[in-house]
Amino acid sequence: MRILRAGDCKRMPWKNGGGETVEIAVSPENAGLAGFDWRVSMATVATDGPFSIFPGIDRTLAILDGNGMVLDIEGSTPVLLTTASDPLAFPADIPVAARLQDGAITDLNVMTRRDGLAHRLVRIDVDGSSTLPLPPSTCLFLCHGGALSFRRGGETGALADGDALLIEDAAAIALEVDGEAKCYLASITTG
Repeated sequence: MRILRAGDCKRMPWKNGGGETVEIAVSPENAGLAGFDWRVSMATVATDGPFSIFPGIDRTLAILDGNGMVLDIEGSTPVLLTTASDPLAFPADIPVAARLQDGAITDLNVMTRRDGLAHRLVRIDVDGSSTLPLPPSTCLFLCHGGALSFRRGGETGALADGDALLIEDAAAIALEVDGEAKCYLASITTG
């Protein structure tokens, strides 16, 4: 397990140059936008516009802050995403345009290379003590809008707003958490 502190995350321009992203974790470590196997990042979207195209990549998006945005995904009915919405999965290699509802938003992106990996992103609201089952995969647990402490096996630690816990080979062991926060669990599997 490794704690990834919010202040240590790498900031970089979007692939299409339209904004900035905060890279939480990437594999292989230090991979660029063309060479990652999987990537978890946050971005602030301040204007309407197209998403970057990532050939061979699947993406899941969740809204962390703001009043939401409508995604126009080629071949699909437009979808309104808000902080209350479930994360939305879609291919990252088809045209997608975003229209903001009312002001800037911050989103969470999970992306995996389709030819060998798959992912799942779920929102978990922590209020008190909980035991979270972990899938047997690589997991990234993001703490957003709160703080919590965690235990897994003999390891313990704490996450503040924006911090993440990276668990490589979770081996289906549960994570015990205490605190109050909106959290997201990304699981990355070979497939």
